[in-house]
Amino acid sequence: MIAHLSALSGFIIPIGNILGPLVIWLIKREEMPFVNEQGKEALNFGISVTIYAVISWLLMFVLIGFLLFVVVGIFWVVVVIIAAIRASEGKSYRYPLNIRFVK
Repeated sequence: MIAHLSALSGFIIPIGNILGPLVIWLIKREEMPFVNEQGKEALNFGISVTIYAVISWLLMFVLIGFLLFVVVGIFWVVVVIIAAIRASEGKSYRYPLNIRFVK
């Protein structure tokens, strides 16, 4: 659950949505298989959302990016909260639209 919620540190720290899950995953991956699995999911989602946000930012020059940027932000927060709830119940969660960089 902490790996998922740590992604919300992106509101405070630039690229915190990547750094938070990365730190949790690196520290706990050896001790807990569930944290290893969910930490990778959260890390991959942080990277994916950052890519989607950069693409949205680039598309702001043709105006559609403003809407996409807002949609990506709302999507990110909602999905992270859902993932944290599922993890707190002990259930695995796979993020939608997640590019799996770390396997």
